[in-house]
Amino acid sequence: MMTTIISAVISYIATSIDYIVILVVLFAQMKKKNGSVRDIVLGQYLGFTILIGVSLLAAFGLALIPQQWIGLLGLVPILIGLKVLFEKEDDDDEENEEILESTNRFSSLILSVAVIMLAAGGDNLGVYIPYFTTLNTFELVVTIVIYYVAAAVLLYLCRRISAVKGVSETVEKYEKIIVPIVFVILGIMIMSENGTFSIILNWFN
Repeated sequence: MMTTIISAVISYIATSIDYIVILVVLFAQMKKKNGSVRDIVLGQYLGFTILIGVSLLAAFGLALIPQQWIGLLGLVPILIGLKVLFEKEDDDDEENEEILESTNRFSSLILSVAVIMLAAGGDNLGVYIPYFTTLNTFELVVTIVIYYVAAAVLLYLCRRISAVKGVSETVEKYEKIIVPIVFVILGIMIMSENGTFSIILNWFN
């Protein structure tokens, strides 16, 4: 039992370190984007649940998505980063935009966070799939429960970090630089680690 718990904690930490910067940036941007803690939490858990589901299916041979294709999700954070870099705020339309965001944010922000979590989860699949195949039913249930508890701890820590005055002010002040850099680099890393660039190159050969 203790071995299962320790292994679960270690495997979660090893595959979730890259989420820290992403979640801190998302929480720091939250107020400006008319978001809420709930939206980010639900989005993170939605993306994480999909990762767990895919890993379980693949571990038991019911589904297997080529890793190179999973890497295409790296295009999502790249597009988000570029959108932030090039978007222009129109003061005359600011009020209308806030109204529109407040009506749409429940679905859009949750789904955006979920997709980002999925895109950054390529290494999770690489660890979870073979790891799950080594566990019996009881150990698998314990491991997944620990993962969800650890995800809550991660969200709490990232929220606290983002609330630090210097952190939130820095993200807000340099948003046009920090957000594009973080998300574009994330997208490139995701595609590179999953060998997706080789697929893209093959399209032109």
